Amino acid sequence: MAFTKVARRDEVAEGSGRIIEIGPGRFIALFNVAGTFYALDNECPHEGGPLGEGDVDRGCVSCPWHGFRFDLTNGVCVNSAKLKVACFPVRVDGDEILVEA
Repeated sequence: MAFTKVARRDEVAEGSGRIIEIGPGRFIALFNVAGTFYALDNECPHEGGPLGEGDVDRGCVSCPWHGFRFDLTNGVCVNSAKLKVACFPVRVDGDEILVEA
């Protein structure tokens, strides 16, 4: 798959996330942690909560619905290792954030 521009660096504040539509009905959650960007599937596997609206802390995002926490580097749930979300490679080219999804 090819990398696609999904946002500009200044559109995702440090320590936060944003939901990005990458295709019809397909969404990723894009996060900025100290200037490093991570992309995960936006849908929490527990009950479908929007991970892009969750709080980011210590390299994890918490689902805003029930608090399940996912490691931004590998998508594994730290509350229950049997839950996982897809992670996508991210590349920064100047001010543009590109995701391979």
